[in-house]
Amino acid sequence: MIDIKEHEQLSVMNHSCAHMMAQAVKRLYPQAKFWVGPVVSEGFYYDIDLGDQVIKDEDLAKIEKEMKKIAKDGKRIVRKEISKDEALEMFGDDPYKVDLIQDLEDGNITCYQQGEFIDLCRGPHVESVKQLKNFKLLKHSGAYWKGDANNKVLQRIYGVCFPTAEELEEHLHLLEEAKKRDHKKLGRELGIFMMSEYAPGMPFFLPNGMILRNILENFWYEEHTKEHYQFIKTPIMMSKELWETSGHWDNYKENMYISMVDDREFAIKPMNCPGALLAYKAGLHSYKDFPLRMGELGQVHRHEASGALNGLFRVRTFTQDDAHIFMRPDQIESEVMSLISFIDRIYASLGLSYRIELSTRPEEKYIGDLAIWEASEAALAAACKHAGKDYKVNPGDGAFYGPKLDFHIKDSLGREWQCGTIQLDMNLPERFDLTYVESDGSKARPVMLHRVIFGSIERFIGILIEHFAGHFPTWLAPQQVMVVPVHYEKHLSYAEKVNEMLVQNGFRSKLDARNEKLGYRIREAQLAKIPYQIVLGDGEEENGTVTIRRAQGKDSTTLPLDAFIAMLKEEVEEKRL
Repeated sequence: MIDIKEHEQLSVMNHSCAHMMAQAVKRLYPQAKFWVGPVVSEGFYYDIDLGDQVIKDEDLAKIEKEMKKIAKDGKRIVRKEISKDEALEMFGDDPYKVDLIQDLEDGNITCYQQGEFIDLCRGPHVESVKQLKNFKLLKHSGAYWKGDANNKVLQRIYGVCFPTAEELEEHLHLLEEAKKRDHKKLGRELGIFMMSEYAPGMPFFLPNGMILRNILENFWYEEHTKEHYQFIKTPIMMSKELWETSGHWDNYKENMYISMVDDREFAIKPMNCPGALLAYKAGLHSYKDFPLRMGELGQVHRHEASGALNGLFRVRTFTQDDAHIFMRPDQIESEVMSLISFIDRIYASLGLSYRIELSTRPEEKYIGDLAIWEASEAALAAACKHAGKDYKVNPGDGAFYGPKLDFHIKDSLGREWQCGTIQLDMNLPERFDLTYVESDGSKARPVMLHRVIFGSIERFIGILIEHFAGHFPTWLAPQQVMVVPVHYEKHLSYAEKVNEMLVQNGFRSKLDARNEKLGYRIREAQLAKIPYQIVLGDGEEENGTVTIRRAQGKDSTTLPLDAFIAMLKEEVEEKRL
């Protein structure tokens, strides 16, 4: 699924379409006042004040009909430059536009006109509204003016526009598919997680979710052990003094949960880094110890605005698959190469492709010597090159304390998610006075890397739910097999034996011996997206076989039980997708 905001042609087209929608709204609702109509990844929206009028679902069709008239009329879109006084006079009856104009400097303020409609805008726009005929209004909602809950609620209408009807149709198909895959819906239906008003933004993992989570975490530990990581666990709450040392108290306090303990201020950790630094300082280190890789599945808490919360994608508590790696400066390139290879292996095991972005030094706010920045950026770029990976440079988007590589994974619908990060840090080793003993006996400052692969376990599970549409590969599936006897009384004994054999061989298998029709029970197993259903009747019992059916298939196959077990073991051990 394309990111419209990142696509220059589509971005211009969608912003122009937002203006065309506003023109249609103004015709239908003459009292309408307009705030802003930006392009977003999914298309565009416009925030509108309609007075006492409230947009309903059926109103979108009326607005679309008026938009089609405007597009068919084919008026040119004309750019005009006006002064601030002219702008205030032109939009004087719209308090939202006046608010925008007052923040602009006098000079070349631009607006765009099509027919009777004119709107304040930087542009650019397409040449004519007739280029905007392939559009669709998607939904509507309320939105606080300027995102402030103390302000008035405006009507927000979302839409999307494409050059051709075919591209629009394909995009709408993907949107429908995304709805079916919505992790909040599937998470509830498959018993993976739930949310509660008693803990907003803090997910409850249900039994199936805990199986899935434990598999992922065990996989994480196994793979990191192969890469010679050490593992730590740091406290979830630490004192104000630590967060002052790390800089979080001054720069991140409003997002932290704070409590008094024995007349001292403590904060629940929003990040794992300071704890890892204290763990490093617990011992003496020599250049021979490097690179020193310390991994932690650390739970953090961050106060997110209630309106931003979104299932597992935006939460207030989550577990980062953190690692903090300490090394000599001359080890940066080789360690990053090793990390890229490691991340590549993890994503490949889940069928996820990705691209890399290199974010470089901010123009103004940064710490450290310029030469160190240049050397660090060059090391990250060289590591990508030597690992055979292309990368896109994101100029000036590094953190103030160091450059980074971001890994944007692509799911089965083509949507991108930023998950993995390799971040060089020149700040915290200095703040915490980290040292190691060099070969000549002198003390030196280590280089530090922050690194995540999943990013957040919770968010990554949400991504996997949507990527697989709930049909997890057998090695990840919370339940791998459903054993279904044809008749309750007649075939129950054999079904119990088969189920127990599967359980004893380490498979997640259950028996459905309810007194329901066979077709109903098979359908239930398919809806639960269990990879294998085993049907057992007279023939299977007589021959010691099982008839298997895949969740997404219609054909069935009959195999000896031991052959099925061997096949299943191979599939799980090889982590087939």
